[in-house]
Amino acid sequence: MRYSSDLAEHHAVRNNAGIFDLSHMGEIRISGPDAGAALDYALAGKLSAVAEGRAKYSLLLTDEGGVVDDLVTYHLPDGDYLVVANAANAETDLAEFTRRCAQFDVTVTDESAQTALVAVQGPKAVEIVLAALHKGDTTLDIDEVRDVKYYRCLTGELNGFPVLVARTGYTGEDGYELYVPAEAAEDLWQLLTVAGGDNLTPCGLACRDTLRLEAGMPLYGNELGTDIHPSQAGLGRVVNFKKEGDFVGRSALENRDGTTDRVLVGLAGQGRRAGRAGYSVLNKGTTVGAITSGILSPTLGHPIAMAFVDPDVAEIGTSLSVDVRGKALDVTVVELPFYKRA
Repeated sequence: MRYSSDLAEHHAVRNNAGIFDLSHMGEIRISGPDAGAALDYALAGKLSAVAEGRAKYSLLLTDEGGVVDDLVTYHLPDGDYLVVANAANAETDLAEFTRRCAQFDVTVTDESAQTALVAVQGPKAVEIVLAALHKGDTTLDIDEVRDVKYYRCLTGELNGFPVLVARTGYTGEDGYELYVPAEAAEDLWQLLTVAGGDNLTPCGLACRDTLRLEAGMPLYGNELGTDIHPSQAGLGRVVNFKKEGDFVGRSALENRDGTTDRVLVGLAGQGRRAGRAGYSVLNKGTTVGAITSGILSPTLGHPIAMAFVDPDVAEIGTSLSVDVRGKALDVTVVELPFYKRA
């Protein structure tokens, strides 16, 4: 959860760079001639249209249109697809992909146990990763790594092991996520640590949560779940109704009237007391929603939260309050994300 303190690690990522061990995440490889078509059916997005070397954020939906998981899928340069699942959902996701892909000519392989994931995030992430590659023995073109765009990836070898370098992350900062075989993880961590020196701080999952909340990124189990539909969470754009053919959850969402659903909003307060997950959101004393994630923002210095509220109080600028242990504290509906890097 932490190596030193949550605040120190949070500020390190915002000001310099942090290194995260994210090897608990799940990795599922989809390979075979029908891989793109299988993923088009299994997921809400059109993965067959994603060019090799690019990534796409998408949703794994239930038949009823709820969210089983949100995940990133890489279309690898060799033609395979690598789906990265949230750790708590990795087994469920694997079972779902296996079931949904059974009608297609594909192979579904769980690579979670043999894959390590190390992320470097922050304003100095690029220079640190490039310095590490210079120190190592790599087939990657370092200039290409420097210039690779957001949600794109490169593959090669590093110190004799295969490596996937992706310009992705979950902190609101620039940086990379590097996938290597598990046996290469320690070597990669040491290589990056030496290259980063005092500018690179080991960071745990606690600060990752505060960073992603400032960046307005949803967390499964908080802002996403099987009882939450994409449009409620502001992810209606992720569902591609224009793609040909059926996909799991399509008919349920196309035929659903969600006009009265509670929707996800950002809330900003004053002072030092922050609303937490589960706290009630009030409008003139009447409960109109509930917080899903809330903190005293380390970067902004005031309370922030994401919450599901009734649609008639979801407009930007609406004044509401949060019940914090029996005291109503004023908040305002604000645009997400709370924080954008310069």
